[in-house]
Amino acid sequence: MQRGYLDHLKAFKAVGRERSFTKAAPKLGVSQSALSHTIREYESRLGVRLLTRNTRGVNPTEAGERLLRTVAPRLDDIEAELASLRDFQDRPAGTIRISAGDHAVRAILWPKLKRLLAAYPDINVELVSDNKLVDIVEEGFDAGVRLGEQVAKDMIAVRISPDIRFAVVGAPSYLDGRSPPERPDDLVGHRCINLRLSTHGGLYAWEFEKRGKELKVRVEGQLAFNSIFEVYEAALAGFGLAYVPEDMVLADVAGGRLRRLIEDWCVPWTGYHLYYPISRQTSAAFDLVVDALRHRR
Repeated sequence: MQRGYLDHLKAFKAVGRERSFTKAAPKLGVSQSALSHTIREYESRLGVRLLTRNTRGVNPTEAGERLLRTVAPRLDDIEAELASLRDFQDRPAGTIRISAGDHAVRAILWPKLKRLLAAYPDINVELVSDNKLVDIVEEGFDAGVRLGEQVAKDMIAVRISPDIRFAVVGAPSYLDGRSPPERPDDLVGHRCINLRLSTHGGLYAWEFEKRGKELKVRVEGQLAFNSIFEVYEAALAGFGLAYVPEDMVLADVAGGRLRRLIEDWCVPWTGYHLYYPISRQTSAAFDLVVDALRHRR
C-alpha cells in the first residue's frame, strides 16, 4: 500500500459516514479545506469518484458506498487493535515463557512470581521445568535460568538468588551400620541416588572443592531420577545418599531426619541468574517479571 493511503481512507470514512465535511473535519482535527483536498487527492489516486457534492450535502457514489461497506469496517478493526496496543502501556499484559530447572522453579521463581501475578492479572507466565541447558531462542522461550557460571557471554544475566550451596545427606536408617563418608572418594563405597541430566542423557557427577582442589565423583546406586525432588524424597526414605541444594534439607538436618556429610567439601556456587538475549525487545510485562525476580541483598 502506498504511503498515505490509510490516512486518505480514514478521511473518506469520516466524510462518507457523516455525509458532511463540516461534521467530519472536527473529528479528524483538520480544516474543511484540508479535508476536501485530501479527498480529491484520494479520488485522483484511485481514478474513481467516491463522493458527490451538491447544495444538499455530500453523498457517496456507488464506488464510495462499496468502499464504505467493505473496506471501512476493516479500518475500524485496525484502529481498534492499535488502540488495544496502547492499553499495554498502561496495563502490562502478555505471556512470558521461562525455562528453568525444577529446584529454581520451586525455590525461587514461583515464590516471587505468585505475588506479581496476583497484582497483574493480565500477565501470564509459563514455567517449563527441565534439568538441561536449553537454547532459549531456538525453543521459543523469553528467558532461561541457570547458575551464574553457566550463562553464555552474549546474554543479559540478572541475578535472582543468593549463592547456592549443595549438601550430601543421608537418612539415619541408611547410615546405620555403615561408615559415613568423610571425603568425596569415600562415596564410591556407598549407595548414592543419581540425577539424570536431560541435556546429554548422562548422570550428574557430584562436584566438590576444597582449598582450590576440585573433584567430580561419578556415584552409583539403586536409583536415578530426572528431578531433584525425587532424589531428595528417596534419600529421606533411606535409599541412599543424595547431593541436593542445601535449602531443601536444612529443616530435615535440624530435625534429625537427615544427616549432613562431607560438608567441608561443599562450597557455595554463584546463584541462579535469569538470562535473555541482548537483542531482545522487552515489554512492560517482561520488565515487571525481571524486576520481581531480581535478587536484592
